[in-house]
Order: sequence, then C-alpha cells, then structure tokens
Amino acid sequence: MKQTKQLETGAERTPDVRAGDKPPAGPARRSSRQAAYEPDEALSNYAAPALEPWEEEAPPSARPPAAPSSTLMPKAAKRMVILAIVWLVFLLFVSLKSAHAAPEAGGAASAALSSAKASYQLHCAACHGTDRLGGIGPALLPENLSRLRKGEALKVVRDGRPATQMAGFGQALAADQLAALVDWIYTPVVPAPVWREADIRASRIQHAEPAKLPARPVFEADPLNLFLVVEAGDHHVSVLDGDRLEVIHRFPSRHALHGGPKFADGGRYVFFASRDGWVTKYDLWNLKVVAEVRAGINTRNLAASPDGRHIAIANYLPHTLVLLDGDLNLLKVLEVSDRGGKHSSRVSAVYDATPRHSFIAALKDVPEVWEISYDPAADEIPAGLIHDHAQREGAFIPGYLNPRRTQLSDPLDDFFFTQDYSELMGASREGKGQVVNLDARKKIADLPLAGMPHLGSGITWDWRGRRVMASTNLQAAEVTVIDLQSREVVRRIPTRGPGFFLRSHENSRYAFVDSMMSPEYKHVLQVIDKETLKVVHELTEQPGRTLAHVEFTRDGSYALASLWEDDGALLVFDAQTLAEVKRIPMRKPVGKYNVWNKITREEGTSH
Repeated sequence: MKQTKQLETGAERTPDVRAGDKPPAGPARRSSRQAAYEPDEALSNYAAPALEPWEEEAPPSARPPAAPSSTLMPKAAKRMVILAIVWLVFLLFVSLKSAHAAPEAGGAASAALSSAKASYQLHCAACHGTDRLGGIGPALLPENLSRLRKGEALKVVRDGRPATQMAGFGQALAADQLAALVDWIYTPVVPAPVWREADIRASRIQHAEPAKLPARPVFEADPLNLFLVVEAGDHHVSVLDGDRLEVIHRFPSRHALHGGPKFADGGRYVFFASRDGWVTKYDLWNLKVVAEVRAGINTRNLAASPDGRHIAIANYLPHTLVLLDGDLNLLKVLEVSDRGGKHSSRVSAVYDATPRHSFIAALKDVPEVWEISYDPAADEIPAGLIHDHAQREGAFIPGYLNPRRTQLSDPLDDFFFTQDYSELMGASREGKGQVVNLDARKKIADLPLAGMPHLGSGITWDWRGRRVMASTNLQAAEVTVIDLQSREVVRRIPTRGPGFFLRSHENSRYAFVDSMMSPEYKHVLQVIDKETLKVVHELTEQPGRTLAHVEFTRDGSYALASLWEDDGALLVFDAQTLAEVKRIPMRKPVGKYNVWNKITREEGTSH
C-alpha cells in the first residue's frame, strides 16, 4: 500500500548539550595557532589560556621572568567572553531558524487540509454528503473504509469504478491533491458523528406499496429454490434459479452489503444491510425494492423475525441496536452500554432466535450477551434489586423490546447456536470459547478451542450416534469438530490454511471448507467426508485467486462456490461426484444464499 509522504518541518536539530556532562579529556595546553574552535568544543574543552608560541619553544633556562597574573587574566576573560558570544549567536540562529520553519510546516499542512476539504466539497459531497456521512454514495469515514486499503481507495478516486456512478478524478486533481483527499477521508470526524431517531425517521424511503403488488411470484422458477448472489464488484444482487442454474433478474444494491440477507414471510421478503447503515426491504416475488431506511452510520448486520414484523440492526457507529417494524418504521433505539451505564459498546452482530421469539446480540466491548424479545407478551424484566419476585416487590421493565442481560467474564464476538437455541457457543477476540445457557443466563462451560475460531460459520450433523458441530478457524489451519453433548473436541482436521466458511447439507456426505485467509492456498477448496472426518478431495482455481463460500441447492444436489474476483464466477459442482458442471460469470460474488436453506435453518448452513 502506497503511503502519502509526510510533510517535513525543515527544522534543524539543536546540539545535544546536557547539564552536568563531564568535559572530555584533552591536552592541558594548545597553541593558539592550533586551536580551531567550534562553539561546543570551545566551551567543553577549555582548561587554561593558550601560551604564546615563543613560550612553548624556549627552553626553561632561556625563558624571561613570568609576567604577573594580573596581566594574563584579562586575556583569558576576553577569550571566554568572545567564545560565549559566539555560542549565544549560534543558539539564537538555530532557534530563529526552527521558529521560522515550524510555521512553514504548519502552514503547508494546513494548506493541504484546506485543499482536501475543498476538493471533497467540489467533487465528492454531492454523492457522499457534505459531512461525509453518505448520500447516494457510501459514507466516507475511517470506520466504513476499514476494509479498503488506502492504495485501493486512491485508485478508485483516481480511476473511478466501472459500471457505477463513481467517476474518476485523475484528470481533475493532481497527484498530491488526490493523496491529500484520500488521507482526509481516512481521518476521524471530530466530534464523532451521531445518528438520532429523527435522522432515522427522516431517511426512510417508500419505493412501492406491498398491498398493490401481486401476492404471487412474477416468474416461473421455484421461489424456495432461489439464490440471492451478492456481487461486490459493482454492487448488484443477482437472483438465480436454483433448478435451471440461470440468472433471472439482477438489480443494484446499496454500497457494500454485509452480514448476509435475511428472509421472512415464507421467503417472499428479504432484508439487506449495507456497511453504511442502509436497510433495504425487497419483494422477491415481485422483484422490487419496497422500502429503505438508514439505521446507522457503520452497520454490522441485521436480523429479521420469521414473520417479517420485527427487524434488528447491529451498529458499530453509533453504539446502538435499532429495532424496526416490517415496513422499516422505527420502533426503538437501544443505546448499548453495560448495566451500570459506564461503558458503551459496539454491537458485533445480532441474530434471530426463532424458537425463543427474540433477537440475540453480541457486544464487542462489554462482557454481556443481550436477548431482546419481540413477543409483546414477554415476561417483564427485573431492574435493580428485587425483594420478592413473586410478590413483585421491586422495579420491572417491559419484556417486549428491552434487553435481558447475561453477564460474562469476557466479551464474545462470534456465536453459534444449538438447533433449539437454548445454548450458544461464543468466542472472544482472544479465541477463548464459552458455552452460555440462555435460560439460566450464565456461562456453563469452556470450549477447548485454539487460534481464532469462526463459530458463526459453524455447521452440525449426526456422527456415529452423536451430534457434532464443526467450525473453521481464522488463525489456525484446521476445522475443529466438537461433540455438542460433552463439549469435547472430537477431531482437529488439518486444512491447507486458515478458513472462513464451512458449508454442507443434510443430504450430502461432504462439507466444503475454504482457506481464504491463507495467501498461498486461498485458491483451494477442500472437501471433508463427514463420516471419516478426513479431507478427501480438493477443488482448485488459478493460484492467487480466491475460491470460497459454498451454498447448496434446496435438495443438496449441487454445491455453488464463489470465485471471489471482479472477473469472477459461480462454480457449480455436483455434490456427489464433485465434478464441475457449470460456470456462471459474476462480478466478485462474495456470497450466495438459498431461500429454503435459510428459512428452514438447514443444518449445513449458518443462520
């Protein structure tokens, strides 16, 4: 990544003179003809007045009588005064030069900053907002750009993005102006931007009226075997027929969708979240965007209740959990902090726990797990000290849309849930694994995990009479298989490298794992036999390209993998023979999601 050159102050270094330093050893006498004083040398080496040459050369017997000391002292004093003046002049010169250089450097930095701000307002503000919080283009804040390296950002600003509204400004701005502009958008906004309830309400856009749309699909394909393919290359979503393996529709999305789409109402509606906080409701049967609203500035993901009446959005900025109704109207904003209100927290992710009629939130900076019920009849939540729960002696708050807290010793970033959602397995940023019982609201066991397990991509299946869970690892080259009953590690399956996604299907013998975190092996997909718990096959692409994220068709007949490149494709494999049967061109297909597998919480996919 090319870095912008730092501005130089031009200030010279002053001599390193420290009080109390011992003068260096030197000859007691020096001839005035030999003395070539530097100011610091003159002061540190001075021992006594130098003698005249004739005094050095004459033998002792030939020397005239010594002059009285009163005639020598004025010479020494004069020499010292001269040397002191020279030294003071030198220090004054250095000080003046440094004082002159500092404003020049500060002025140059200020000029560069002013230039960057002016360039932004002229070329960028119309799409990205005058405050950098986004408009028709994404927010340009460090939090939102964390996954885009500065070098890549500079290239986008200079050359633009093909097939998008992002134009290039390489002809309008000089190289130093481009660099200053990119530096500026990676600089935090002070004070930190806020996104209030009024902002959320004001941002809502109604694109279509659901009541006026047909209550049946406008296409012939099986609506439960559709795939939604998120193409990050040009910010589009493709709708793929899972039977014919053909694209039937393609539409533009908000910038940088993240966290996976969430289906509701039997698969008719799907909800998307973008990194810059936009939530989109899409009618999959009518192939139309219904509504949009901006719920935050930097968003991680969203969750939807199965009936589509409640939506939860996890935000990094601001530190909030936003609750919407199914039409994307604001219900409530939960400010996220610990029980005492002393420490706020980002929300790492939020999940729908369908059997519990609630959302489960992972907090990044506070050692708590939140459960928010979307059941209007939920039991009240005790607040503070309760003297008698049965007699209701104490303070209570409504159980509907308020958090129930589970206190932990460490924050948990990543969750895997058992099929009945009574327990979750979580991992901290240090890789410590825990099992939390959501009914008892406490940790009940530790997990013997190494590295940084990615439990959010965990899958389950029955193995030799036991229910097991398997997870990839973001640091270690292994897939870890755990017995869900004993919580012991059954097998550590070696892989080519650290991986992100693990996928299977109840009708398939195989599980597919990538090594996309490994620069050397990110082009390799490995196939694990779920019975032998061994790697039995490898699927490869050209080295240097990324092959990842598998999803199965509804019946498990085919496995679709992403060639994660701008000139990428979906690679379709026969799930039994593992032969490639088709390749469908796509613009960096970062994820694909089958309606049936998601709404039924199929065991081989993440939830």
